[in-house]
Parts: sequence; structure tokens; C-alpha cells
Amino acid sequence: MKGYLLVICLLFTSAIVMAQDGEIAIGVVLNSANDKPLESVNIVNLNSVKGTTTNSKGEFKIPAKVNDTLHFSYLGFKSIKVRVTNDWLKFGSSEIKLTELALALEEVVVNQLRLTGYLEVDIMQVPEPNNNYRYQISGLPSSGYEASKPTTINKIIGSIFNPADFLHRMFGKKPNELRKLKKMKQDDEIRNLLASRFDREMLTALLKVEKVDLDEIVSQCNYSKGFIQTANDLQILDAISECYEEYKLLSRNRKRL
Repeated sequence: MKGYLLVICLLFTSAIVMAQDGEIAIGVVLNSANDKPLESVNIVNLNSVKGTTTNSKGEFKIPAKVNDTLHFSYLGFKSIKVRVTNDWLKFGSSEIKLTELALALEEVVVNQLRLTGYLEVDIMQVPEPNNNYRYQISGLPSSGYEASKPTTINKIIGSIFNPADFLHRMFGKKPNELRKLKKMKQDDEIRNLLASRFDREMLTALLKVEKVDLDEIVSQCNYSKGFIQTANDLQILDAISECYEEYKLLSRNRKRL
């Protein structure tokens, strides 16, 4: 009798686990202004680091559990975070509405180079040469990306202050966020979403850091301002991952000493 009860309990527990693993959040994303469906909205589960996009009807399906947080983002619309509830998973599809942002063009001022004829004055107006060199980031079909060329002072500072240590201090109390780096690099859907983005919003949401901190991490890892300004989110992710891998290698070597 006890054997039968044990078997029944194991089967019941397995059924619960399988049901939880197979939970899917289903919904449709609409424009709040006119209730029209939005296609290609980026959706990421911030807990499991799984991503997807809406179809032509605004519909989506994404693996999720109760209390997971879904991040919705779409160009020209305000991004939102939505908590997955038990009722959502139990009763089916849910409507998610995004609000359009008001965009304003910034004034651009172009300064001409005006020569005075005095060498001492004119030489101050000449732009500094580009001291960047090409830096290969793994996993991307390209010849490389710019990184700042180390100067003498940078080499001295670098020997005292390692950028990988800075990265560890940023995430030292957030080991889950560090583990997300590897998950993001392995998930093709997430990589595709990041490759088309330049706003860092999805990265900051996933890693739980401010944009200014994200830029500082990449800067301290010896990447140029030009790279930071022009790189897409996937390239920034790869740059941070490279820096973290360097940190882990340095940590192993320190333990051996």
C-alpha cells in the first residue's frame, strides 16, 4: 500500500513539474491609440532570458511562469514591463497595449574650420587623429570593431585598475545577471533582437544596470567612444562578455599564485 502511495506521489509531482516547465504566456500587443495590432514587437522574459516577437496580427507566445516579468519594446513606443499572473496562464490570451512616444528632432550645429593664418592658432582647430584600432569580437561576421588604442598612461593605469575588476564590482552582488550574459549569447532569438537595437534598453533591463553604467563598463574595457556610440546592442553584449571572460581568467591565475 505504501508503495502505491509513493508511486502516486511521484507521478503527481512529476506532472506538476512538467506543467510548470511547459507554461506559455499567450497574448496580443496593440497600439493604445487605435487598438491596431503591432507587428515585430520585441518581447523578452527577463527571468528566463527567452525572447520572441509578435506576428503580423500582434500575437505572441513565450515560455513563462507565474511572477516572471516580460519586457515589451517597440521603436517609437514606450517600453513596459508586465508581470505574469496565474490568471493569465490559466485563462489564456491577454491584451498588452503600448503607448506611442512623441519624437522631437534635435538641432544640429555644424562648426566650420576657419583658418586665421597664424599657425599657433590654426593648429588648435585641427581634429585629433583617430587612434583607434580594429578589435575582433567573437561570434559576429565582421572583420572587427574599434577599440581605443592604449597609450602609455592607459597602460600604467591598466596595470593598476583592470577593467574586468570594474565589471566584477558592477555585478559582484548580482551573480544572476552575470549568468544571464552566457544565456543571452546562447539564445539565437535574443541575439537577433539585440542585433537590430541600438538603444541599450533591453540590455539594461536584462542586466539591471543604468545605461550610463553600461557605457562606463564598455569604456573601462578599453573600447572607444566611437564604438560605444555606433555599436548595436549585440556588439555591446559581446564586448562585455569578452571583458568578463578576461576577469574569470585573471581570477583563476590569481588563485594559483
